[in-house]
Amino acid sequence: MADLIVKNSVKEALEDMNVSRDFYDALDEEVEDLLDEAQRRAEANDRKTVQPRDL
Repeated sequence: MADLIVKNSVKEALEDMNVSRDFYDALDEEVEDLLDEAQRRAEANDRKTVQPRDL
């Protein structure tokens, strides 16, 4: 899967913190897991639209 996060946006959100390279990979994996779970929940409810409640 493609990168799901925007590194520059993460850096801006964390303001004055340094961000290690492997943090981005780990964050991307977490986001991918969230999206997979949201998709499963939507499908389990016979929907093709993922909604906030699926998170």
